[in-house]
Order: sequence, then C-alpha cells, then structure tokens
Amino acid sequence: MRFRVSGFGFRISAAAAVLLLFAVKGGAEEANPDAAATLVIFNENDRDSAELARFYAEKRGIAKERLLALKCAKTEEITRLDYDRTIAEPLRRSMTANFWWKLREPDNPLGPVEANKIRFIALMRGVPLKIAEAPKYPGDRVTQPAPIGIVNAAAVDSELAVLGLNQRQISGALNNPYFHSYSSFADFHRPEIMLVCRLDGPTPEIVRRMITDSLAAEQDGLAGIAYIDARNIQSEGYAEGDKWLYALATDARRHGTPVVLDNGPELFPSNYPMRQAALYFGWYTERVAGPFVRPEFRFVRGAVAVHIHSFSGSTVRDPTQNWVAPLLSAGAAATLGNVYEPYLALTPQLDIFHNRLRAGFTFAESAYMCERTLSWMTTFVGDPLYRPYKGVLELDEKPRTGEWAEYRKGAQLWFSTRRAEGDEVLREAGKKLHSGTIMEGLGLLQVSADDPKAALQSFALAREFYGSTDDAMRVAVHEIFLLRAAGRDIEALTLALKMGNAVPKSLAGELLKSLATPPAPPAPPGPPTPPPAVQKK
Repeated sequence: MRFRVSGFGFRISAAAAVLLLFAVKGGAEEANPDAAATLVIFNENDRDSAELARFYAEKRGIAKERLLALKCAKTEEITRLDYDRTIAEPLRRSMTANFWWKLREPDNPLGPVEANKIRFIALMRGVPLKIAEAPKYPGDRVTQPAPIGIVNAAAVDSELAVLGLNQRQISGALNNPYFHSYSSFADFHRPEIMLVCRLDGPTPEIVRRMITDSLAAEQDGLAGIAYIDARNIQSEGYAEGDKWLYALATDARRHGTPVVLDNGPELFPSNYPMRQAALYFGWYTERVAGPFVRPEFRFVRGAVAVHIHSFSGSTVRDPTQNWVAPLLSAGAAATLGNVYEPYLALTPQLDIFHNRLRAGFTFAESAYMCERTLSWMTTFVGDPLYRPYKGVLELDEKPRTGEWAEYRKGAQLWFSTRRAEGDEVLREAGKKLHSGTIMEGLGLLQVSADDPKAALQSFALAREFYGSTDDAMRVAVHEIFLLRAAGRDIEALTLALKMGNAVPKSLAGELLKSLATPPAPPAPPGPPTPPPAVQKK
C-alpha cells in the first residue's frame, strides 16, 4: 500500500443541495423510516440474488416495491462500459420512472438532484463488486495529480453513491461531503448522495446469516471483547493507521468494551485464544492470518471486523483470499474493504467508524462518515441499516443484565468518576458474579492506566474464575507479558509452563509453551577497549 498523498484537488463541487427529502408516509414506513428509504438491488441473472433480496426485505420490513432487478454480469469485476450499460443507466431510469428522485435542470448550480426518497441502497450478492480501469472512456480526463488523478477504477458501491451527479469525468476521487459528519443521513440534506452497501459474501448462507445476526444483535445487544492489532509503527506516512487504532481502543474502553491491544509488529498468532470477539480492527498484511484461519474460530453474533490493506476487499466471495471474505466466513456480520489500491490517506478512518457506531448510527452512516472520498475503492459489506449500538439517544443499552452489562456500567464509572471507585465496583461485581470477563476487563483497564501491579492481581482472579479454558489461557498471556516487562522472567516462565501443561493438546497450550522459553543470557563482555593513544608533541 502506498500511503503519502497530498496536494490533489477533488472534483466535486462544494455547493450543497438545501431542499428537504421527500416526506415518507404510511404507518409501516413511519415505524421504520430507514426501511422506507432503502432500495434493494439484485441481479436478475442470479437466482440466489433474487431470493436474498426477498429475504432481506422481509426481515427489514422493506416494501416489495423497493426491490429492483437489474440484468448484469455475475462476475465480481466488470468493465466501465458494463457498469454504465447494466447498472448505472438502468438505475437512473428506475429512479426517475418510480419518482424516487426529483431532478433539476442539468445546469442548475444547486446540483442535479432536487429531492430523493432513497437514502440507502443494499446491493445483494450477485451484483458486481468492482469496475476495472478503463484506458479510454469518453468524457474522462485527468484533473488531479498522479497517482490519484489518473485512476478511474472504482468499487461499484462507492461509484453508485454518487450516481446522482451523472457525470462521465470519473478519474480521481470525489470529496465525500458526509465525511466526519455527526448527523443522521436523513438530516444531512444532500439528495445527490446515497449510502450504498452490499450484502455479499462467499455463500448465500453466509449472507443470510449476516442479516439474521445483525437483527439479533440489535435485539439483544452486541457484547464481547474488542481485539485491536496495531503495529507500533513510527515511520512517516504509516503512523496514521496506528493513530486510528489507538483512538479506537480508547473510545471502546470508554464505552464499556474490554480491549485487548496488540501493539507489536506481528499479528495475533494463529494459536492465540481469541474468544468472545465482538470487534476486530487491525492491519497490515495481504492475506488473512492469525486466529481467523482456524476452522473452529467464530466471532460473536453481529460482530464487526475490519483489517486495513490495499486489497482487503478485492474479492468478497473467495473465503481463502485477502480479508473481507475470510472475516465473513469466520462469523463477522459487517466489514469494510478496498477493491483496488486506495492509498492510506483515502482509506476508511476506523476511529471515526467505531465512534459513530457507538453513537448509535447505522452501519452505512458510520461507514460513509469515516470515508474521505467517494467514486473510489472502498466496498461496505453488511446490512446498511444495522445499528449494533443504541448510542447516546438510549441510555439503557443492551444487554441490560449479566456480566457484560455489569462490566459496561463499571467501566463507564471508571472513566467518569475517580478511578478507585471504578476499580472497586468492577472488583465487587466480578467477585459477586464469579466473572472472569469482568476481572479480565478490569485488568485490561489497569494495563491501559500503566498500573501493572493492579492488573496482575485482577488477571490472577480472572484466571481463577475462568478455570481451565481458552479464556484463562488468554489471561495468562496477558500476565506473562506484564511479568516479562517488569523483569520478572522466572515468574513468567513458571506461569507459562503451568498453564501450558494444564491443557497440553490445545492450541492455547502450544502458545503458552512457546512463551516458556527462558530469556536469552546476556552477551559475554567483549575485549577491553584500549585507552586512546597519547599523541606526543
């Protein structure tokens, strides 16, 4: 991935459309205005695509009149000509014929779209993913410096988001007016823009599972651990990615989610006991690696998982390639990816994405709020209406009871009052519920506060409550690294051997045994340095 990009101009006008969206009427639509503003597009040439569209519309309460069939290729990559002929132009005609949008005169300075009933578009599995580079395209021209300005390849999702602009000059990236926003898209009043996501994946069964998991997580709450895989990188041009992940980790802690932050250059190892994973954010390797390659690994229901890489989403249907498809195969309900090289400056900013999700915005809103550009390389894979967190508008967030709820309440107290009170509340809740989860979460908070002594005490109790499980093995890994950092190598070695021998045939046991290697002895001293020669006068 090439990262440093500066000095290019965007080709989108700064003028904003100011007219309101069409009013939505009808009892069912009033009950779910997002569903009323959603268009579901499927590929008529793909039977599974049509069935998935009906399944999704039924689950979300989307009227059958908002299902649109297009006849397009079944391949993931198409040409720009095919995109225009089979996707863009038929959709423009349908938007007009069905009075879903109202157009102005082509040269109106306020923009081409006066009003739009469609805010969200869900592309179903079977609709192409990406548009290949077109060496010669009528109307296109380079208006920005290389390398950005010379590229006209794009993700179908991102290109359709600006369908209302109706222009043939496509090279380069468009400024996203919704970037960094903090308002619902219904209140944003930019009718020329639509938020386009896809419900896609390696199999139709996985797509159905993504839909039902999203609904279940909305009903019961998305609870679990956030695993953040940073790189501790300092080099200019790359450090920005780590900054996003560090800010995301802090935000997750403040919202009451336990955070395991790996700050080393390597990814989580494949035998790392990553369990109860509700969130995963990391970078940077081309092919899926770590615990996700294990057949038995599963995210919790409704999980959101993203790995930054130039080509993380170059396919969403091959479960062995890149990151998007493997993460979905491992149980994630939503993810983001890049179909071609985006450059880091134009990659989704994951700290913003997580922050908006936690504030209660939908997956589509959060994804587009974190993306600086449109008509570019990102594909947004998940239910656009998925709202995993209730956010600031509903204080009684789910789950309302149980150890995850008690941890969330205690962690929020930990940040909002004196830390000592939060420590005590979490400790008492952990003991009362005999909860390894609460005690591990407390220990992770104490690590983030640079209090290893308190963290070791909390982890020891968490390990006791977990018993001989992979969760206990994971806590032991936390302890071993803390002990080593404190120079307590013998204690670290003893714990690694004890826990590794407790479950010798498990993957976690293998990891712990690998950590039981004694530290290398210091190098022997070299020959004494001779004194400097004295120069005679």
